[in-house]
Amino acid sequence: MIGAIALLLMCQLLGEALHRLTGIPLPGAVLGLLLLLLWFVIRPRERPVLSAVATWLIAHLSIMFVPAAVGLMQQGAILSRYGAGIVIATAISTILTLLVTVSVFRVVARRQESPSR
Repeated sequence: MIGAIALLLMCQLLGEALHRLTGIPLPGAVLGLLLLLLWFVIRPRERPVLSAVATWLIAHLSIMFVPAAVGLMQQGAILSRYGAGIVIATAISTILTLLVTVSVFRVVARRQESPSR
C-alpha cells in the first residue's frame, strides 16, 4: 500500500516538474495522470493495488477538507463582514458559467447536426 501511495505521489511530482521545466501548457496534475497512465501500460499488474489504494483514499476524502474548514473558521471576522458578498459573487459566477457552458454546448451540437458540405 505504501508503494502504491508513493507511486501516486511520484507521478504527481514528476508531472509538476515536467510542467515547470518544459512549460507544457497542461497542469502538472494532468501530466502526472498521463504518467500514471503510461505506468499502467508498462506495468498492468499493478492496477489492482492502485485501485485498492485509490478506493481507500476516496473513502477518506473528507479528511482532506479539514484544513480548509479550519481555515474558514479562523477567518470568522472577515466572513461575517464579507460573507454575503462572497456567497452572492460565487452564486452569480456559477450561474454565468453554467449559462456559457450550455450555450457553447448548443452551438457545438448544432454544428454537428448540420451536414457538412
